[in-house]
Amino acid sequence: MAPHASPLPWVLILCTFYVNSSFQPALVLEMAEILLENYCFPENLVGMQEAIQQAINSGEIQQISDEKNLAAVLTVGVQGALNDPRLTVSYEPNFVPVMPPILPLLPKDQLIRLVRNSFKVDILENNIGYLRIDQIIGQETAAELGSLLQENIWDRIAWTSSLIFDLRYSTAGALSGVPFIVSYFSDPGTLIHIDTVYDRPLNTTTELWTVPTIMGERYGQKKDVVILTSRRTIGAAEAVAYTLKNLKRAITVGERSAGGSVKVQKIKIAQSNFYITLPVARSVSPVTGQSWEVSGVSPTVHVVSKEALTKARSLLAVRHAIPKVVQSISDIIKGFYAFTDRVPALLEHLQSADLFSVVSEEDLAFRLNQNLQTLSEDPRLVIKYMQDSSAIAEEDAKLNKVPDDVGLLKAHIDKVFKVEILPNNTGYLRFDKLVETSAVAKLEELMAQMVWEPLKDTDNLIIDLRYNTGASSDSLEFILSYLYDSSQKHHFFTIYDRIQNTTTEHDSLPKMTGPTYGSKRGVYVLTSYYTASAGEEFAYLIQSLNRGTVIGEITSGTLMHSTTFQLEGTKVAVTVPFINFIDNNGEYWLGGGVVPDAIVLAEEAVDHVHEIADFHRGLKSLIGGIGELLEKYYAIREVALRVSKVLFRKWEEGLYRSVVDFESLASQLTADLHENSGDHRLHVFYCDVEPEPRHNVPKIPTAEEVGFIIDALFKVELLPGNIGYLRFDMMADVEVIKAIGPQLITSVWNKIVNTDSLIIDMRYNTGGYSTAIPLLCTYFFDAEPLRNLYNVFDRTTDTLIEVMTLPHIRGQRYGSSKDLFILTSHMTGSAAEVFTHTMQELKRATVVGEPTIGGSLSSGTYQIEDSVLYASIPNQVVISAITGKVWGFSGVEPHVFAQANYALPAAQRIIAARLLGKEQSK
Repeated sequence: MAPHASPLPWVLILCTFYVNSSFQPALVLEMAEILLENYCFPENLVGMQEAIQQAINSGEIQQISDEKNLAAVLTVGVQGALNDPRLTVSYEPNFVPVMPPILPLLPKDQLIRLVRNSFKVDILENNIGYLRIDQIIGQETAAELGSLLQENIWDRIAWTSSLIFDLRYSTAGALSGVPFIVSYFSDPGTLIHIDTVYDRPLNTTTELWTVPTIMGERYGQKKDVVILTSRRTIGAAEAVAYTLKNLKRAITVGERSAGGSVKVQKIKIAQSNFYITLPVARSVSPVTGQSWEVSGVSPTVHVVSKEALTKARSLLAVRHAIPKVVQSISDIIKGFYAFTDRVPALLEHLQSADLFSVVSEEDLAFRLNQNLQTLSEDPRLVIKYMQDSSAIAEEDAKLNKVPDDVGLLKAHIDKVFKVEILPNNTGYLRFDKLVETSAVAKLEELMAQMVWEPLKDTDNLIIDLRYNTGASSDSLEFILSYLYDSSQKHHFFTIYDRIQNTTTEHDSLPKMTGPTYGSKRGVYVLTSYYTASAGEEFAYLIQSLNRGTVIGEITSGTLMHSTTFQLEGTKVAVTVPFINFIDNNGEYWLGGGVVPDAIVLAEEAVDHVHEIADFHRGLKSLIGGIGELLEKYYAIREVALRVSKVLFRKWEEGLYRSVVDFESLASQLTADLHENSGDHRLHVFYCDVEPEPRHNVPKIPTAEEVGFIIDALFKVELLPGNIGYLRFDMMADVEVIKAIGPQLITSVWNKIVNTDSLIIDMRYNTGGYSTAIPLLCTYFFDAEPLRNLYNVFDRTTDTLIEVMTLPHIRGQRYGSSKDLFILTSHMTGSAAEVFTHTMQELKRATVVGEPTIGGSLSSGTYQIEDSVLYASIPNQVVISAITGKVWGFSGVEPHVFAQANYALPAAQRIIAARLLGKEQSK
């Protein structure tokens, strides 16, 4: 407990008393003095006495005629001020102090009688020990009665399998007995710091530790201990319960304890009949940094006091079963889990799991499941508490049995498969179950006639799985084979069976009885929340094979190829996947539901098919359109040609079947452009209103605007050590720079041109016009010879422009010898990057900060065909004057890496180090 108070509440308390002329202010001052000398939180009393004296001197305090009323008012005031309910003021003219007997001084026969009345020991069913202590005896008493306690108490419970420690009726005791009890429930060896007690009147701090040796056998740290508490549990018993709970040595069951104190005293206030009761010592746990005082011990399991014993016995039964449950789960995982490489780590994790505070089977299942999920990252591996054991049910294989008779087979196909031809020559196929492999041969010829023959000439095919709850996944490859060309072999998926220890490749079938649908036409799979198991696998494969588009609701997420075991004698069940389903990309599918490409209500899915099919019919033209724009406008032609071919090939392979509208197409195209060009400046975006063209002609400012522009764009500072600092957050056009030139020289440049070194801050400069770069660079080179800064290739005009320093500039040059530093960040872009890169490559500046964004000098925006899609394409590229290589995609890598916030001090440190080096070399 750490109450908090300030002097002000004391003033408020005393200023609000209802008083009359007979009040003696000395009473309050004496009370304050007692608090200052004895209250266990002296740090909360700072300034109290001065505040009270000020309140008295103000004349606002008057007497309260009734003494008991005065005591009540003082109690409310002092408790409120210090937030401590243990502080009370009482008026007791006939008070007679009662001194509790000092136990070690009592005759031995009385001590023995006291112990027998305070302790109760029993051995319950299943070798559960029961120990009730109603008074915690102190260290000296325990030493006096050591052999008696050992023979009658500790030896009787030492060999029990677990212990119920009943402190519900413990209302008295000595704190010095706490270390002995805690030691009994710990192992010998390392001593444990269990408490720190501060005594205010004595001004002493005492640490309580477990004792190195005790008489008889310890109970140790392994066996389960349950402590029972009630609202009456107080004092030393609370210290025992609190310590053992937070050392994770015992589980507490019952009610929150009383919240007593280490030591409370009633002190007479001066020569009056008023008394103040206050805590004079405080406890601080080294484990929690807090205490059981005032707030009490909160039980691990909350039940009413009279039910605590029954609850403890059932809790111990659960805990007794934990090792067996953990071992059973370990054996099941070891024997069945499909990811065999993960098994050793899972078993080790299970054996070392911290299950100290498990209090029920449901709690145990939750903890174990949480541990396994975290380590395995496999949502199929599940430990559950099953309220109803009947929830574990196996599907009756007879329900999926296919008849042998031809007439019955036809009736079966009519029942299972529904075939229609919808408007726009769209085929419709619905099946609500998937049959076993053994039945495929019987069905194939009839299905070819009754299913695939009617669908073979449709333009698109809808496969309706909205009511498909799964059954067997053996026929997946059979149905998928009809959706591909039979002339080529296709790999669909792989199955690893842990029980059989076999790996089976599932490919397209070499010969099909009926006509195949082929791989070019559109396939649209409809799903709902009811689509489950093998139905989900089919939808998943349609996506992973890029063979079709899934439309509808997220599927149920029913775990496939798993088996559930209910552990004997418990309601704990473990579900273990014994088969791994691996798609054609080598990815393990761990279930969790299939997310459709177009998420719509299941009942609206068919209507959306027609919209999406119409959109897909225009994809080829759009893909071709973006390719043509790249080849015509992108700055690097060979890259444009290569990327254009890649995009068209991906369309041919069906990799754009997952896009269902212009927005998703724009996102996919942008990702593909970035991946295949390495240029993140390429963008495709959706815009239903034609974007306005960029204005490349800068506005020349008027004379009145010049001062405002300079103040807005430029920040100049002279740093210690004659270091110049120049920050500007936008690259202005050269014509604007020329227009404001005279004022710029006077108010900006002349302030820093004569510094010994210069820092140019580009951390917040996202670009602008590149036309002023040659002028800015020129100030940092000598007039002769002119320097080739960089070259620019413009794809729109097919011209190569050499960018050089200028022979003449306004004002004084900074020159080529003084140190120049440029600060960068992830925001630095476009023309600001070109300037930075140029100065870096020509070895004229040291760049400090973060890698820049990698912008472009110029980009054009072009409409793709007549659609609502537009492409932003960089049409200029910077070519190094030194290497002749293209630059611009990846940005500028600084010489010295530093977070943007620390780039300026980093540059200053480098300048200081260089200056020191020069001085030492002289």
